Formats: sequence, C-alpha cells, structure tokens
Amino acid sequence: MTGLALTRAPPAPRPLRFLLTAPLWGVVAGVLLAASPDTLAGGRWSPTAVALVHLFTLGVLGNAMLGSLLQFLPVAAGIAPSAARLAPVAHVALNLGLPVFVAALFFNHALLLPASLLLAASLLLVIVPPLPALLRAGAQRLLRAGIGGALLALLATIALGLLAALVLGGHAALPLDQVVDAHATLGAGGWMLGLLAAVGSVTVPMFQGTSPVPPRAFAAWLVLALGLPIAWGLARLAGAPVLYAALSLALPAMAFAAALLWLQWRAPHRRNRTLVRFWCVGSIALALAGIAACASAAGAPAITTALAGMLALGIGVPLLVTGMLLEITAFITWIALRGQCPRGVRIPAVGRLVTDGEKHGVLCVHLAAAGLLLVALAWPPLGRIAGIALAVAYAGSALCQWRCLQRARAFARQHGEPQ
Repeated sequence: MTGLALTRAPPAPRPLRFLLTAPLWGVVAGVLLAASPDTLAGGRWSPTAVALVHLFTLGVLGNAMLGSLLQFLPVAAGIAPSAARLAPVAHVALNLGLPVFVAALFFNHALLLPASLLLAASLLLVIVPPLPALLRAGAQRLLRAGIGGALLALLATIALGLLAALVLGGHAALPLDQVVDAHATLGAGGWMLGLLAAVGSVTVPMFQGTSPVPPRAFAAWLVLALGLPIAWGLARLAGAPVLYAALSLALPAMAFAAALLWLQWRAPHRRNRTLVRFWCVGSIALALAGIAACASAAGAPAITTALAGMLALGIGVPLLVTGMLLEITAFITWIALRGQCPRGVRIPAVGRLVTDGEKHGVLCVHLAAAGLLLVALAWPPLGRIAGIALAVAYAGSALCQWRCLQRARAFARQHGEPQ
C-alpha cells in the first residue's frame, strides 16, 4: 500500500457508516422495481422512475462515494476535512432526506423542497470543508484539481436540484425539463464520472496493478469531463436542444472506459482479478451507454435513451462503485484492525477479510441482475423478476461487508489489546 499515509486514516466508523448503508438502498430500489414492474416502460417522468434514479444516485452511489471520499482525502490526498466530525450528521441527513424525498414524489410535492434542502445540507457538510485545501496550490495538484472539480460540479448539481424542487412545488416558473436535464448532466458527468476518474487515477494502479495514468492524458480528460457537462448545462438552461446532452456525457464516458480497458489490458502486475472484472464490465457498460446515447441523439427509437440510462446509472457506474466498495470496506477494516492489535501480531491480509470467492459471487449476482434489467427494458413483464434479482444482488453486497466486519471482530477479540 505504498503511497498511502495510513497514519492519517480517519476513525473507521466515519467512512464505514456511509459504505455499509450504500447497498441497503440498492435493496430498496430492487423492491420498488419489483412492486412497480412497469416502471421501465413508463418514461422518465413517472414518480417511480424518478424515485429509482435518486435511490441509485443518492442512496447507493451517493453513500458509497461520500464514504470513499472521507477515507481517500486524508490517506491519499493528504487532506483532513476540518468538519469531518460532522460526518455522522451528514449521514443521518442524507439517509433521512432520501425517503422523505421519495415519499414526496408519490404523495405530496409540497415536501419536495424540505426534503431537497435536507439532502443538500447532508452533501454540503461533506464536500464544502475540503474544497479550500483542494483548490490551493500544493502537492498532487492534478489529483486535487480533479477531486475539486468534481465537488464543484456537485455543488452546481445541488443548486439545480433545489431549483427543480422549487419548480415542482410551484415556487418558480421555469421550464422543468431544462432544469432537470442540466441537473442530471452535471451530476452524472461532472460529479460521478469526474470523481471516479480522479480517485481511480490512484486506486486503479494500486489495486489492479496497471501502469500509472499519464498526467497529460488525465489532465486532458478532466478538461473534457468537467468542461463539456458545465458548458452544456449552461446551454440547456438557456434553451439549447437536448440532443447535445448525449455528446457531453457520452464522449467523456467512452474515453474513460477506453482508457481503463487499455490500462487493464496492458497491466504489468495484474492483481485483484475480481475487482478487475467489476471494472472491466462496468467500463464496457459505460461505453455501450455512450454509444446508445449518441444513437438516441441521432434519432434512434426512444427506448435507446432508456437503454443509455440503464447501462450508465443502473449497471455501469454501480458495478465500478460496488467493486471498489468491497475493496475499500476490507481496506478500512484492515487499517482499524492494525490499531486494535499489539505490535508483533500478524494481521489478516485484506484478501482474507473479504475473499476473492465472495467478491466473485457478488459479481455474478450483479451481472445476473444487470442482464435481467436489460431484458426487462424490451419485455416489461420481466421487471418484477429483475427487481427481485437487483435486491438480491445488493443484499449479497451487504452480506459480504458484514462477513468482513465479523472476521475482523473475531480476530480482534482473540488477538487485540487487553482492555
């Protein structure tokens, strides 16, 4: 684990509370889809479709990415957020605001603004404190710029989300589709893909044994990934046609996927085979999503747009995040175990806390759920089974994390420092 300042690692519960919550929202999303199997054919504006999108982007991906950020910033980027102790408050606010937001979609739009404010506060508590340090000149300037740019894109996403809630609540008179399109573009492109690439520039070589990412190529990609969504988001708010959204998201996504697959193909020290497979399949899904988005912009049938969204937000990014989620959970647990045991005690390796066989099993159930989701797009009656499979897949992820913690606790009880 060279290159990581393990002594700066935050207390394990700080990131783990987010990481352990993430797959539970995947279970909720699967149950909701199973209860409303026609959602996949119902269009983007149905309450269930909007709820599912936010269960993934805020519940699954939001918790996972915020938890990873809390661990990554001090250990890899040398930044200890000044308000890190507010992380428990942010966790409660995020995971309380999300069910209120979903309930508001179905029952009372008047609750959308309060729920959105609660969600915005939860995100701001995590992302605002490290921004000054990230934007200052110093070591690892490219890494800091990438993370800082992703956080700025999230700030813009939050602002547009609040604006959309105002429109839905009747407090503002703006074209809702333009606001939502800009909100989605900045969130999916600038925030999610931007943060994945920035963090991945460190973790992919470290955990997957690839060559380092060339700095110039990474800098060029960051300009593309952050610049296009911002430019198109502003243009869409001004009334630009929606078809430009496809290119602003598709080009960075396909570039990211192609670069990752190339790095994996040419890896000089390939390791963590299952993690490599998670990221390989996730990258392929992202590349296919980009192709589908371009086809949709060129006039392909409407189902192509739904296919692009499913491949990106339902399959591609979740596979990338789930693979790292299991790895980071084991890594954080391993660091905590080192502090609980006296010197001279041989700590179980990260690969023994979460075994490769367990990760492979999780990957298989996620791939099965992904296949069913894609088939259900073309044949909606299969949506119920796809939802059940999705819930089972994320329950498997949660079970894998729980086993990791149980192994660490059992070892600490046997070999830890006497109290």
